[in-house]
Amino acid sequence: MNSIVKVLFIAGGTLCVALGMLGIFLPVLPTTPFLLLATFCYARSSARLHEWLLTNRWFGEYLKNYHKGRGMRFRDKVVALVLMWPRIGWTVLYAISFWWGKLLLLVIALSVTVHLLRLKTYRPVLQAQKAEGARVPPK
Repeated sequence: MNSIVKVLFIAGGTLCVALGMLGIFLPVLPTTPFLLLATFCYARSSARLHEWLLTNRWFGEYLKNYHKGRGMRFRDKVVALVLMWPRIGWTVLYAISFWWGKLLLLVIALSVTVHLLRLKTYRPVLQAQKAEGARVPPK
């Protein structure tokens, strides 16, 4: 890979990690898409940074499960929604005066909610049992 392209991917990945971290605190910025984009950028430019992102203690497991198609743990879905809605609600009620800005934020929040609810729910114990070949009782 061209060294300029590699540097651009690293810079883009680092910018996405920074924006993702800001998204934890700012309701307008989404966290997950930026972290997924950072994973993409680091995978194409730096094995060390990619490994760091996937083994990060706060979001590494989440990113690995998402990329492997396992989905998201139920607890993580609940936490995401419980943190998102009050922040979006506060922003809509007190921080934004334009009706279209309020509407846009509500549409984004509803879209994220629908996405999270439709996303496969990862159950680590069940997945481990399946991996071991143990008989899993039907629901």
